[in-house]
Amino acid sequence: MKSKDDQQKIEDERLIKKDESLVLITNDLRNKEKELKAKEEEQNRKEIDLKVREEEQKKLEEKDKRRKERTLKLIKQEEDKQKQLENIKIKEWEEKFDREQKAKEHRENLREQRLRQKELEKLGAFEEKEKTLEKNFSSGLEKFDIDKSKEN
Repeated sequence: MKSKDDQQKIEDERLIKKDESLVLITNDLRNKEKELKAKEEEQNRKEIDLKVREEEQKKLEEKDKRRKERTLKLIKQEEDKQKQLENIKIKEWEEKFDREQKAKEHRENLREQRLRQKELEKLGAFEEKEKTLEKNFSSGLEKFDIDKSKEN
């Protein structure tokens, strides 16, 4: 009996050790599950933080992009305004130049007309003198002819 008792005792001890071992393994598994769960939660928090930072970065980039686009639009508007002003100035200068040219041509035409008028007046005066001279010369010749015939 002793041997049975000893065997039973040994078996009981073995079972107790096995139970203790199982309890240790179970506790170890629980701890590892807790650690895994904690790591998983930490990873989820990190992923959420990363997503939040990415969204914030994306918003900042979009805001910066809109600001740059507004700036470029303002610059383009200013350049267009400058081009319009330059075109207006060029057009005004061309119109002024055209007016000055027309005025110059008009003055030149008036000067040429005056010169032609003076030429015509001189020509008319010359013709008048010539007619007068011719008349005088004709009457002088007639007198001369008459005088010549009297001498003959």
